[in-house]
Amino acid sequence: MLRRTFFQQSSILAAGALASPSLFAQKDKMPLVGLQLYSVRNEMTQSPVGTLKLLAEMGYRFVEHANYVGHKFYGYTPAEFKKVLADLGLQMPTGHTVLAARHWDADKKMLTDEWKRTIEDAAFMGQEIVITPSMERSVRDSYDSFMQFLEVFNRSADLCKQAGMLFGYHNHDFEFKEKLNEVPLYDLMLQNTNPDAVKQQMDTGNMFAGGASAVDYLNKYPGRFYSFHVKDVVKPAMANGPYNSCIIGQGDAPTQEALKLGMQQGTIRHFIIEQEQYETCLPMDCMKQNLTVIKQWGYG
Repeated sequence: MLRRTFFQQSSILAAGALASPSLFAQKDKMPLVGLQLYSVRNEMTQSPVGTLKLLAEMGYRFVEHANYVGHKFYGYTPAEFKKVLADLGLQMPTGHTVLAARHWDADKKMLTDEWKRTIEDAAFMGQEIVITPSMERSVRDSYDSFMQFLEVFNRSADLCKQAGMLFGYHNHDFEFKEKLNEVPLYDLMLQNTNPDAVKQQMDTGNMFAGGASAVDYLNKYPGRFYSFHVKDVVKPAMANGPYNSCIIGQGDAPTQEALKLGMQQGTIRHFIIEQEQYETCLPMDCMKQNLTVIKQWGYG
């Protein structure tokens, strides 16, 4: 009953927002520059509040979570974590939580209460979009299973819309390397999900590592991208190894070019910095350098 009331109230707010100059109308708005907290995952495990305090002191104002377990963010209830962020002058407009096969009740043809609770907590935190950051192997092992799961994406987007949010997907590299019926998974996803409600968070580094062009995808599917993971990648000393992320602007990915095109298209809301490997400096020092670079590029 409480969940039904929540979505009824949220749908009223969402309808009002979408009927006016809305959160989702991004033309001529400067994207929010934030940090994906997976970039400082060890630090967040050791001291969430201390790490967030240091990031705020660096100049970050927006963060994206990568830890939502047992309906808690980094061990804090939504109310507790919202206060932590507010006390530090931080906001969390987006977050990563995997939409898994277990979140779909095939018998009832509906999303589970667990996933509905995830959406509720995201809305409580003031998120604009709920992003699933990957996809299980089981839902992409055949064309039929993949297409069925894309419909689950559409259903999740419907629930997010009722709560005044969008639903999105964050790419890695396999979406471009793997194909079904000779079509890359990423194209199948974009072609078979609701373009108005299922948005994409383009990870520029992961896309480059997957052999795809961010510029080509922005031109091919204009309006589908709501957020960027601003990531640069470089081949390690062992040339046959996988790409590693690095300080933005120091790698091989055409990150700045993609950001410029995204700005021109006017649909990008977030520039979320992410770096997962650290060959030249400690994680927190890298985050300071990344923020400096993106400001030099004219953002933030």
